[in-house]
Amino acid sequence: MATGTEPAPTDPHPPSGVRGAGRAAIAAPHLRTDRWWLAPAATAAGLLAFVVYSTWRAFANADYYAAPYVSPFYSPCLAENCDTMRHGPNADLFGAWWGISPAIIILIFPLGFRLTCYYYRKAYYRGFWASPPACAVAEPHTKYTGETRFPLILQNVHRYFFYAAIVVAGILTYDTVLAFRDEHYAWGHMGLGTLVFLLNITLIWAYTISCHSCRHIVGGKLKHFSRHPVRYRAWQFVGRLNARHMQLAWASLVSVALADFYVYLVASGVFDDPRFF
Repeated sequence: MATGTEPAPTDPHPPSGVRGAGRAAIAAPHLRTDRWWLAPAATAAGLLAFVVYSTWRAFANADYYAAPYVSPFYSPCLAENCDTMRHGPNADLFGAWWGISPAIIILIFPLGFRLTCYYYRKAYYRGFWASPPACAVAEPHTKYTGETRFPLILQNVHRYFFYAAIVVAGILTYDTVLAFRDEHYAWGHMGLGTLVFLLNITLIWAYTISCHSCRHIVGGKLKHFSRHPVRYRAWQFVGRLNARHMQLAWASLVSVALADFYVYLVASGVFDDPRFF
């Protein structure tokens, strides 16, 4: 006979995540009434658009050089099947055996830097994996292991991709300097493409040095800023840029695609590069 004092039967499949023990017993999945899904949807759309465009251009293996401009997707060119670029970033390290687009070699480094970037992690975690999709909105996953297992544990190599990104940014700076030539490689000229390249390299550097790893490298492991005034000022400067890291991430993503697309238009003969002098 039941007396009412027996313990309740144990649930063989107790709820987990936001429905687990110790969490607020709210029937609704969340209490947000705004259009919280717009931000992750826009993020996913923007990143997906860039992935589609960059994949097309990376595998095209054509229309990436129009003297004096070289697409940032193909710089430096590390295979023998590259277009000959006078004084350009040619480095035949892979020889003739590399048969596909040379852009695949170099894009690994800026792509790895962006994929492991702290802001981009947030962007695609929310936009694609719904982990979580938005603030105060529960993720649909019943188990969360963070970045402790493969493949997400590879996010920890971000600092090393930062070093590679510095090298790539330096090479793109060299390309920008070469953009002050005309189509006959004579110095002292400026075209519309030069301005496009100047805008792109400015945003690339701003995004790169606004990185959280850069901020730690510049000002980390210091107990007394007063004893290191130069590093302190550098840390302050990087910190101000870091506050705009999200905006710089998107702006540099658009600018690098714009620079590539401009070179594509000129190289494919859509129009001639307008010259200012």
